[in-house]
Amino acid sequence: MSRLKPLLILLILSVVCSSCGPSGESSIPASKAQGAASAPSVKVVRVESQRLNMKVRLPGELQPYEVVALYPKITAFVDWIGVDRGSRVRSGQLIVRLVAPELAAQRSEAQAKLQTAEAQQVEAEAKLAANESTYQRLKAAASTPGVVAGNDLEVARQAAEADRARVRAAQDGANAAQEALRSIAEIEGYLQVKAPFDGVVTERNVHPGALVGPSGGPGVAAPMVRIETPSRLRLVIPVPEAYVAGILEGTNVEFTVPTYPGQTFSAPVARIAQSVEVKTRTMPVELEVRNPGGKLAAGMFSEVLWPVGRPRPTLFVPTSAVARTTERVFVIRIHEGKAEWVDVKPGATSGNLIEVFGNLNEGDEVARRGTDELRPGTPVTAQRGP
Repeated sequence: MSRLKPLLILLILSVVCSSCGPSGESSIPASKAQGAASAPSVKVVRVESQRLNMKVRLPGELQPYEVVALYPKITAFVDWIGVDRGSRVRSGQLIVRLVAPELAAQRSEAQAKLQTAEAQQVEAEAKLAANESTYQRLKAAASTPGVVAGNDLEVARQAAEADRARVRAAQDGANAAQEALRSIAEIEGYLQVKAPFDGVVTERNVHPGALVGPSGGPGVAAPMVRIETPSRLRLVIPVPEAYVAGILEGTNVEFTVPTYPGQTFSAPVARIAQSVEVKTRTMPVELEVRNPGGKLAAGMFSEVLWPVGRPRPTLFVPTSAVARTTERVFVIRIHEGKAEWVDVKPGATSGNLIEVFGNLNEGDEVARRGTDELRPGTPVTAQRGP
């Protein structure tokens, strides 16, 4: 026992000394290395600046460039109609002839009034000539004192002035009668309905013997005929408010129609409304479609490949980098080894990239995968990749 006690004391001293040696001094750096290793590794990408170049599919409708519904200007009966649905017409071509018997009686009455007015004018002019001649003779004779009484000369002058007034009234009456007759003739011209432009008849609603009249008048249920221009069409596209920036007239736009699957058509932007409709938040844009062969038809539904652009370059990140919560939309920027949340407003999506608008700059590093699990201020190790 006396020998074992010194051995135990030596063993205890050796253990205490070993804990105070060089290996004990390296224990603090090791803990620090372990803490550094615990920082999460985050894959990061750089924020890119580029021009938006994408196409979205929008609905559109083909409409005729010109369309008119023909109503008669007066109430009459259809005497003859020379077109039917599908008929092609030329500008100025007679397509409907109407008849209104009461117009013939009105024309005869107007002609009789004109003749009476003209006869009254001739009579007044003849009387004026006679009285004017008498006045001039009395005036010449009055130059010799005592030959003509002054009162007789004054009476002759007043008679001539009255005849001049009658002549002017007769002329006005004749002109009025002439205008009335011309008006009747113009109304009779309305009995012949002609095509206002080259086109095709797409609707016919009357037949000979039918009573027709002006829009809203008696005998009107629908237009007599409807004419459209098939060789030139309007493709009307309601463009959403978010896509109206950068629209330029003349830009060629592609579209398809269900009638010809697999075939793509194109037409330039011709007209821009320059006003957003409040109810739909869209702006009507028209493409001018040339259709010489009549392959396309008005009323067809179309799917338009609308090009979306911006007037200047914008910032893009991968779609996975944008994180969304109930309160905010953000990306996680890695700055000086720490995570920070940057609120953004997403824009258009182009492939696997998405536009972002916020307090970001080109070249900033953001986490490839945005998540609210990575809290602001968390130390991270950036893992850069392509």
